[in-house]
Amino acid sequence: MTTPKARRTERAADERVPGEWTLPVTAAVNGIGTGMYVPFTLVFFHAVTGLSFTAVGAVLTATGLAGIAVLPLAGAAVDRYGAKRVQYALYGVRVAGFALYPFAHSLPAYAAVALVTAAADRAFPAAQQSLIGEVASGAGQDRLQASTRALQNAGNGAGALLATLVVSLAGSAGYTYAAWGNALSFALAALLLRPLRPLRQVRQVRQVRRGRAAGAAAPVARRAGAGYRLVLADRPFLVVTGANFLNALSYSALSVLFPLFMVEWLHGPSVLTGAAFTLNTVLCAVAGIGVGARVRGAGARRTRAAALGGALFATAFAAQIVLGTVRPGSATVLGGALVAVVVVYTLGELIHSPAAQVLAVAAAPEAVRGRYLAAYQMSWSLAKAVAPCLFTALLALDGRAPWAVLVLTSAIAAALLIRTEPRLPAQAVRPLPTTVARGHAPAPVPAPAPVLTHPEGNWS
Repeated sequence: MTTPKARRTERAADERVPGEWTLPVTAAVNGIGTGMYVPFTLVFFHAVTGLSFTAVGAVLTATGLAGIAVLPLAGAAVDRYGAKRVQYALYGVRVAGFALYPFAHSLPAYAAVALVTAAADRAFPAAQQSLIGEVASGAGQDRLQASTRALQNAGNGAGALLATLVVSLAGSAGYTYAAWGNALSFALAALLLRPLRPLRQVRQVRQVRRGRAAGAAAPVARRAGAGYRLVLADRPFLVVTGANFLNALSYSALSVLFPLFMVEWLHGPSVLTGAAFTLNTVLCAVAGIGVGARVRGAGARRTRAAALGGALFATAFAAQIVLGTVRPGSATVLGGALVAVVVVYTLGELIHSPAAQVLAVAAAPEAVRGRYLAAYQMSWSLAKAVAPCLFTALLALDGRAPWAVLVLTSAIAAALLIRTEPRLPAQAVRPLPTTVARGHAPAPVPAPAPVLTHPEGNWS
């Protein structure tokens, strides 16, 4: 007879899905390519296309906003074809886009390539989150999300350093090499993704191998599509999405608001901006997995963990208000204070991000997960579009005003998550203890299944 201890050991050993290592590794490779151009975006595209900074900036803004419109189609595609296939398609578009950038010297050519690439970039995170939902469940989703994010941050830092080295050695031609290097990173990431299999397929194969399936394995159920009206009718999920929009503004603060605040309000040395980015990137890469493990080990509910991350954001932003009021004249004092602020901010990011992302994945019904996560991803995209205008307008009034607004938005987001917690599916709030049990069916969950009325799927 199998003892309880042996059964627990068996479940723990079988919790990891074969090939799941590919997700964090592809995120690292993808991060290296992305890190090669993100820190130098305007200069990067100015160098590879030969267009003016004004034209490049206008095209990036317009195509970025237009790319948001592709998210609903991407969500429907995930529900119909599966997240892995959609990711392959998006990787292919990004490979072609960055390979063609050095040849797009005219404005129409650059705009066309930028539009297609921006659409793929906007859609990719929704497909990535859907894929995590397809290959893991329960606490495995939290672990996979934390490791994927940590390695992606490590890749971003490595890519930025690599791009700096390439440009310093090759001059302006280095930007072209960086564009092609980014295309190569996406191609390599797509190849590395091949061993990954959806959890449903893994369970079916294991059943067949152990002789516990009646005859041949049952075919994978066709994905139903009830359209986005199902998403719009799910009020608790919409509250979670709205809370994420408020928290997403916090994520834009470090890249958009912090540099302006440092130079325009604190009159501090610009080198501190680069130091803040570096510290944030290193901490995310080094501490991301460990912090995520501590949060999971403490048994924290995802809603509470995300709310705690928001509270840490608010604490860091309140400290910025204090700095903006005191305005230390000493660069040493200012630098030390900013290090403390960035550490608190980064800790909030490490706690909030995995919990909030997996909360959305777990709250989405499996058959329409793509549509749900496309809607959720729209909160990130809208925040990125709104943040520059919002922050610059508030900064023109008073340097402390944008931080005060962010304290308020972070507090509201935390309150929304706590308030809507009882209305969310139980398995979304608190992860189930087992991802894949050897020879055992997944534990039942109390969430009611949605009524899906269009078994063939649609693109609505």
